Amino acid sequence: MTIRHMKIFLQVYALESITRAAEILNMTQPAVTRAIQEMEHYYGVCLFERIGHRLSRMAAGEEFYAHALHIVEAFDRMEKELRDWDEIGRTRIGATNTLGCFFLPELLLQFRKQYPKLEIISTVTNADMLQNGLLDNQYDLALIEGNVSVQKLHAQPFATDKLLLVLPPGHELAEKEKICLSDVEKYPLLLREKGSTTRSLLEHFFFLHHIEASPVMESCNPQALIKAVQCGLGISFLPERWVREQGDEGSLVLREMEEEGFQRENYVVWHENKFLSKTMKMFIEIIKEKGQGY
Repeated sequence: MTIRHMKIFLQVYALESITRAAEILNMTQPAVTRAIQEMEHYYGVCLFERIGHRLSRMAAGEEFYAHALHIVEAFDRMEKELRDWDEIGRTRIGATNTLGCFFLPELLLQFRKQYPKLEIISTVTNADMLQNGLLDNQYDLALIEGNVSVQKLHAQPFATDKLLLVLPPGHELAEKEKICLSDVEKYPLLLREKGSTTRSLLEHFFFLHHIEASPVMESCNPQALIKAVQCGLGISFLPERWVREQGDEGSLVLREMEEEGFQRENYVVWHENKFLSKTMKMFIEIIKEKGQGY
C-alpha cells in the first residue's frame, strides 16, 4: 500500500466518481479503478458500493478515509518541511570565547534577518570542546581562533587577531622599550584555562623559548583575568579585542612582544564528512564576508 493509493482513494471518496477523480488526477479510469481494487483486495474490505454507474461510500470506506486523510496530510507536511529545511530547520553553531563575544552576535543577527524561520542554536565554549563537539556531531559549524589540531575537521580562515601582553599600570615591564618572552618568566602569570586557543598558543611559544609557565591563576572568563591584572595580581596575555578599551582608558598597559607577533588566524570549522546544505554554505560565506571587517 502506497501514498499514491491513498491519494487516489481520497479523490474518489470526495467526488464519489471514478471518472471525475481520473480527470483531476490526470489518470485513466481503468488505472483509478485498479488502484481502488488493489486497496480493497489488500485490506479484504469493500470501500465503495457500485450500483450501475453510481458509486456509494461503504462503512469501511468511511473508516479508511479518516486514516488516509491523516496519513496523506502528514506525508505532505513532511515533504514540504524537508524540501524547505534550509529555511525552517536548525543550525547549531559554536564559537570560542573571543569570537563568541565580539563576532558571533552580529553574525547571528544578520543571518536571522535573512532566514527568520531557521532555528539557530549557538554555544560559546573553548576550542577543545568545540572540536570534540564537531567530531560528535554536536555542532554543524564552529568559529575557532588559532590552529585546529584535530583530524577529520576542515578549517577555513576568515579573519586574524593577535594577543597582547597585559600589564597593570606602573608595572616595571611597561617601562622597557622592548619586551621579550624571557622577560615575563619571573612574573606571576594569569592565564586562560587549558583547552582554550589562547592558552594553547602561549604554551607553544613558551615551549619554543624553553619557558616553564606555571600560572598562579587560570580562568575561562577573560574579564576575571582583566580584573586580576588591574588589581596587580600578575600579568596576562589576552586577545586585543578584550583589552583595547581598557588600554585606551589607561587602566591596563598593553604591549606587543618582541620575538613574536602573536598573530593567529580565526577559522570557520566543520567535519570533513559534514553535508553542507545551501543554508550552511550561505552561512560560511557570510562569516567570510564579515570577517574582512573584523
